[in-house]
Amino acid sequence: MTVATVRASAAVIDRHAYLDAAPLQPGDRVRFVAPSGLGSAESLERAVGAYRDWGLDVVVGEHVLDPHPRASYLAGTDDARRQDLVDAWLDPDADAVVCVRGGYGAMRLLDGIDWERMRGAALRRDGRPKLLTGSSDITALHEAFRVRLDVPTLFCPMPGNDVFRDSATIRDDVRRWLFEPWGGRELVGPKTEVLVPGVAAGRFTGGNLALLAGGLGAPEARDPAGGILFLEDVDEETYRLDGFLVALARAGRLAAASGIVLGSWHKCGDLAAVRALAEEMLPAFGVPVLWEQGFGHDPDALSIPLNVDGVLRAEDGGIRLSVGGVL
Repeated sequence: MTVATVRASAAVIDRHAYLDAAPLQPGDRVRFVAPSGLGSAESLERAVGAYRDWGLDVVVGEHVLDPHPRASYLAGTDDARRQDLVDAWLDPDADAVVCVRGGYGAMRLLDGIDWERMRGAALRRDGRPKLLTGSSDITALHEAFRVRLDVPTLFCPMPGNDVFRDSATIRDDVRRWLFEPWGGRELVGPKTEVLVPGVAAGRFTGGNLALLAGGLGAPEARDPAGGILFLEDVDEETYRLDGFLVALARAGRLAAASGIVLGSWHKCGDLAAVRALAEEMLPAFGVPVLWEQGFGHDPDALSIPLNVDGVLRAEDGGIRLSVGGVL
């Protein structure tokens, strides 16, 4: 395939294809990959069973359960994990690529991927873009797929994780995002509060704060993304969150945002201290800010679509965070 052919095929990608039509339907093929950490055979079997119970055709990557020769925190070598990811995306019959779990390691794969080839394979047989799903460490892939492929992705709890097993709220929410259209869906969580009032519109971007800070300086972060920025983290001390936010601020990512949505800060110590940090740093950017929206590592974490447009209204009359629409 020539570069010209790749660019021609990429030109018809519609990142809003799922606003009016569900991403998946029973019978669709989903490819399971492990770009980051290593899970267990039991958790993989449970994950496959859950998605097959939803009527999906699940194909598991060849190296998902491979151990790494040095690092127990990686699911196989970089080359093996990368090959599974690329093979899954290039599969002409694949409708979605599902990351089984997070952990650490996805960012290690990015520089060895032929992105033009991936871009040329971004469309399903029905002409809509393929879907990538996952959260936490998979933030690195969400950012790369947004910049390199311009496809919609879903930041959602992963089927190989314990929270997916333990929370009916998570399972029901993920299922709805996969099998129902996205347009008009409201994303406000049960604990959401207004930190800074205002209204905003734009593309949803972001994910895990530590991963976004860790990617600064990479090609994907060369031009700070505008739109509504989502941030969350887990197992981080307040001083480290402080450093990550300062890094995003110095790189222009916070100034570029039209709005900021803060998710869960699970196991990040004193939530009052984290909130005080946000209240100190974020009002200076002059955009609306929500606190505790609910996505991230919360035991009942909500899913968030990325690389689609949406609207944030944080006003006296209430809070709305909607997929699609205009101000």
